[in-house]
Amino acid sequence: MTDPTSLSWPFFEPRHRKIAEQANDWASANLQHIDHFDIDQSCRNLVAGLGNAGLLQHTGSKDGYLDVRSLCLIRETLARHDGLADFAFAMQGLGTGAISLFGSSAQRAQWLPRTRSGEVISAFALTEPHSGSDVASISMTAVPDRGQYVLQGEKTWVSNGGIADMYTVFARTGEGPGAKGLSAFIIPADTPGLKIVERLETIAPHPLARIHLDDCRIPVESMIGKSGDGFKIAMSVLDIFRSTVAAAALGFSRRALDESLVRVSSRHFQGSPMFDLQLVQGKIAEMAVDVDASALLVYRAAWTKDSGMPKVTREAAMAKLFATDRAQQVIDKAVQLHGGDGVRSGHIVESLYREIRALRIYEGASDVQKVIIARQTMSARKNQYDGTH
Repeated sequence: MTDPTSLSWPFFEPRHRKIAEQANDWASANLQHIDHFDIDQSCRNLVAGLGNAGLLQHTGSKDGYLDVRSLCLIRETLARHDGLADFAFAMQGLGTGAISLFGSSAQRAQWLPRTRSGEVISAFALTEPHSGSDVASISMTAVPDRGQYVLQGEKTWVSNGGIADMYTVFARTGEGPGAKGLSAFIIPADTPGLKIVERLETIAPHPLARIHLDDCRIPVESMIGKSGDGFKIAMSVLDIFRSTVAAAALGFSRRALDESLVRVSSRHFQGSPMFDLQLVQGKIAEMAVDVDASALLVYRAAWTKDSGMPKVTREAAMAKLFATDRAQQVIDKAVQLHGGDGVRSGHIVESLYREIRALRIYEGASDVQKVIIARQTMSARKNQYDGTH
């Protein structure tokens, strides 16, 4: 589970420690034998199990508030046990984040009880073939027509694509150029015109798809928030869930460090435990520092958001950049310490190596996070000095 030492940090309240314990107890009892070949059925089973356990209650909110520390603790714990379980949990929150934060009372009442119980699987459709991190260049259109919106275009890298029951989709409604002309919509999976055109396979198998919307008609009531607010909605959702991506990376890092400690304690080199080698101790020390530093950045971002800060763009970007990049390094060291076993298919360290890579790309690649951090830092300095320096 999450390091008990870190749970004593002032970022957390007693309820957070109970949530971490609940998540770990459930994961320990249910994630020992997940089928990573039939990922569609496994994700359905995981969503149902997480719903029955009450853990999905944290992924949606009828009052527009999501407790980011709870989301991060659960993702960290699940990721430490199984990457697909973390994915199943995270996508229920990401897919309905726009509804929780900006949806109408009717939208929240219709969808959130069902996604939080695990009855309905949600998806978040933002990326397009020619617009990844550049959200403002989205080209999918949503045109009003006789009390409906007609959507045309394509989305790709849709998590839960192909198994989702509902999609949160961002499209261009044309109130202004670029980011000013986007809106968000709820589209049930059985809506005529919504088609799964390709399932996407990755090094760490997850349900991913490319979807096409062809003359897809939805009621005007399907719009989330106001027309033209799509970019703001997307960025607000990512502000929250980028911190949780960092938490998942932290969970992977913790597992890699734990597995490495067992390895270097039990394996011997020239008659002594591997741990007695100073080079090995150096690797363990670097891994431990990266894990703790990542945890501090993750839970600073989560605590800051939960404390009422309207935007945590800089804090979330820092957490995601550092935690995901350092997790890659921690896991690489774990592979090295495990030798041949580290690259053997089916070994936990090998699976971690495959799982971590995507986290440095999705919800804003590491290079994009650097741009965000730099711009936010410069903006903060200008605001501080108000042009006097």
